[in-house]
Amino acid sequence: MSVKTLFNLAVIVACVVLSSFAAYAKTTVVWWDYLGGGDGVRIKSLIKQFNKENPDIQIKETTLGWGTPYYDKVQAAAASGQGPDVMLYHESRLPIGILSGALRPFSDDELKSAGVAPADYSPSTWQGMQSDGKQYAIPFDVDSIVLYYNKTLLKKAGLLDANGLPQGLDGAGNFDAALKKLSAGGHVSLSFPSADGSTAWRIFYTLLAQQGGEFITDGKVLDGDNAMKATQALAEMAQWVSAEGATKMRSYPAAIGDFTSGKAAFHINGVWEVPTMADLAKKKKLGFEWGAIQMPTIFAQPGTWGDADGFAIPDRKGHEIAPDKLAAVFSVIKWMNEHSVTWATAGHVPAYIPATADEAFKSLEPNATYASLLETVKFDPSSKITGVASPAYDAASASFVPAINGKMAPADAVAAVKTKLQSLLP
Repeated sequence: MSVKTLFNLAVIVACVVLSSFAAYAKTTVVWWDYLGGGDGVRIKSLIKQFNKENPDIQIKETTLGWGTPYYDKVQAAAASGQGPDVMLYHESRLPIGILSGALRPFSDDELKSAGVAPADYSPSTWQGMQSDGKQYAIPFDVDSIVLYYNKTLLKKAGLLDANGLPQGLDGAGNFDAALKKLSAGGHVSLSFPSADGSTAWRIFYTLLAQQGGEFITDGKVLDGDNAMKATQALAEMAQWVSAEGATKMRSYPAAIGDFTSGKAAFHINGVWEVPTMADLAKKKKLGFEWGAIQMPTIFAQPGTWGDADGFAIPDRKGHEIAPDKLAAVFSVIKWMNEHSVTWATAGHVPAYIPATADEAFKSLEPNATYASLLETVKFDPSSKITGVASPAYDAASASFVPAINGKMAPADAVAAVKTKLQSLLP
């Protein structure tokens, strides 16, 4: 064999080897999240599907503890130049992440080049993930509290319309009258985790927002008539417990049990409990038809506490994300939002408008019924003292819970929270 032939053979072999290497070359995207339960099952399923459909990009997922442990880990990792390429991040925690320098903003040019258009996302979620004109996360969904209802009990009480939806609940007087009517029938009219500080905050903030109240104005907690509106919100919740048949000092699991057992006509909780109801109904363990709607307008205007999950990138000091890795991250984010109808089966409402316009979502109940909350959702104030696992949640546990359960005057609870949280602001 001639030298020329050997050379040509070597070139062919080298090309084959390089071609094979290129065919199997992958970009690994390191992903962090805080998802457990039904959320965890669904996100893992989506990641598995993505990896199957995109052999050139592979997601490597890590799930960390929800709440403070997660965000502390993110902050420490970013400061040391470590951490994921992309992570889920609550909208309500963005202020703390931005202040700590843990988050890398997306530039307008990056978003445009990746084909990520603000118009494709609900305005509330897109704007909620901005600060000082910079986009720190790309929305994935909206999570809110909703009103679950037992169709059997409401129909018997004459509180269902022709479409099987609750009627006559708007306005505090009407809502309280409906609860009294249901409790007169020998049932628990309303179950909610009345001993849980997180739930107390979410319902309180809903009722404050419905009065046009603001929790923080110009750096002041419950300033001016906002304190009066806050007191009214707590007084309404206390009324549910003391006079309208809601259960006192009820734990989170017990409150769910009140509803799923058929004892309670209404249940207030997050959309994340939709899989609980759906799974029980599917297994024929619920014993009644159920539904869920956006929280009634109990005061002057519609509004419901909510939070949102978004995709963010840590600002890894000294180890910034490379352009090719950033392109892969955008591919992941876009794919997840394009498949967010699957994610919605866990109770969420997609923030991606084409997903909510999809026929598959329009037929997904009860999500399609309460998807209107995209227009009326009220996110926590942009502050270091509010949001998931924040001092505001702690204060709600310490003061709002006693007020709701008749162990503290609503006005005293508001004063205590105001003093405590104001001391944490400059």
